[in-house]
Amino acid sequence: MNAPEQIPFALETRGAFGREDFWVSDCNRAAVAWLDRYPDWPAPAFVITGPPASGKTHLCTVWRQKSGAAEMESVEAMQERQEGPLPAVIDDAMRFIGDSEKEEHLFHLYNFLQGQGAHMLLTAAKPVAEWPFVLPDLKSRLMAAPAAALGSPDDALMAIVLAKLFSDRQVFVPQGVIGFIVPRIERSFAAMRRVVDETDRRALSQKRPVTVPLMKEIL
Repeated sequence: MNAPEQIPFALETRGAFGREDFWVSDCNRAAVAWLDRYPDWPAPAFVITGPPASGKTHLCTVWRQKSGAAEMESVEAMQERQEGPLPAVIDDAMRFIGDSEKEEHLFHLYNFLQGQGAHMLLTAAKPVAEWPFVLPDLKSRLMAAPAAALGSPDDALMAIVLAKLFSDRQVFVPQGVIGFIVPRIERSFAAMRRVVDETDRRALSQKRPVTVPLMKEIL
């Protein structure tokens, strides 16, 4: 008779978001170089693009810590932004695009920061050229901004990220198991998160260590 599975609690996991926790590889080297170059940017804005879970939010956090930037989560935050030349971070900037009122606030924020000699960092899943702009003036300014795209991770980076994701959950995984996972999953950060989530859940509910046999069942 099989032992009953333990029902795992849905505990929050908190990832590490320091600069030392972000591993540089060919897929993100250009974006990291631009952040390291700050404040020597040729324009008020810099845009990072990439698929979900590719590291955009992590880089926003790194840059916010370096620059002292304020995070712009809403139109209201942009309206209240007129207190000084602090930089601004707008993660998932496309949520403000396609609506004339929201774009107007973003346009005014851009001009305000430019006038103060400050900067903004924006991220999005798609390149700026694919954003459904309403305001031509905002489009022209962001189209002229430097940008860097985050690409698919290589094997070395996948191994590091998997180890970090497991570590963030305080789950010990031998290097050999990491090596077993890497060539067998989709080459994306989202896929790695899904595998880690399921592995953590299965290992906890079945009270099993993370081994190659367990990963064979999951994959």
